[in-house]
Amino acid sequence: MIDNAFSGTWDSRAAHLRSDVASLEHALQDPKTRVLPFWRGKPHLGAQGLGLVGPDHAMLVQSDRPWLYLGDENGHAHFAADISRWEPEVLDRAALAMFTDTSIQIHPAGPKGSHFGELRMAMAHLPGTQAAMAATARAVFNWHQTHRFCSACGAPSRVAMAGWERHCPACGAKHFPRTDPVVIMLVTHGNSVLLGRSKGWPERMYSALAGFVEPGETLETAVAREVREETGLVTQRIRYMASQPWPFPNSLMLGCVAEATGRDITLDDELEAARWMTREEVLSAWSGQHPEVIPARRGAIAHYLIGQWLGGHV
Repeated sequence: MIDNAFSGTWDSRAAHLRSDVASLEHALQDPKTRVLPFWRGKPHLGAQGLGLVGPDHAMLVQSDRPWLYLGDENGHAHFAADISRWEPEVLDRAALAMFTDTSIQIHPAGPKGSHFGELRMAMAHLPGTQAAMAATARAVFNWHQTHRFCSACGAPSRVAMAGWERHCPACGAKHFPRTDPVVIMLVTHGNSVLLGRSKGWPERMYSALAGFVEPGETLETAVAREVREETGLVTQRIRYMASQPWPFPNSLMLGCVAEATGRDITLDDELEAARWMTREEVLSAWSGQHPEVIPARRGAIAHYLIGQWLGGHV
């Protein structure tokens, strides 16, 4: 488990095997091969981490082929399979639509104690390799769901290359998984840091500001623009800190730090609130003692950036 979830790696993605149909079919006949079931964006979870199953497991009957080939870990092939066609007997649809979905779904064929759960809730508790695999699978499955038609001619496209491409049978175009760059920035001024909250977030949650990088922008330009648009603040000495894959739905978070030249905040429509907080106030929030603020969730890059600032590393 790591502070910056989803940033781990596994032994090999083995991209050279994605077009090797025979090798993949052989792997699918191996009982040691592991498969991660997904249900509507939720990974299958067990008592000790991901709820990996064998390729012949009963719940996988409700998945579509080809499965997503993730590569090799600990000498065994790993796949992910989307079983979203399965309909639980009881389903809280309102919970599924919430920012933080705390509902779980239990498949009747799953091992005892296993369930499908929201990845945001599980990310800080998963081993680094497992969190990275789950994030990768979630992002790729979401891309397939939202890119079912060829962007060149509009015809339905097909899954190819073990889940890593879509091919159009009508015009021959090839399409690849999309990743959207997002800057997330810790804005400081003296002994204070700027935190904001978006509409619809859990009550009292505050985090670092963030926004999509637009075409033609550097990271530094995007940071300065987003901060000024959302709060009216001018920034300087912008620098990159760290990155994090963020599969909600398909982003790469690019963590930066910037210094504000002043403290007067003018909110736009994107933020519900923004506030300057001293180190002492942030520490109070981290310990659960602040009456008005709870911090970004552990495992998110915002939590990492704030922790680096609190530790005097920024």
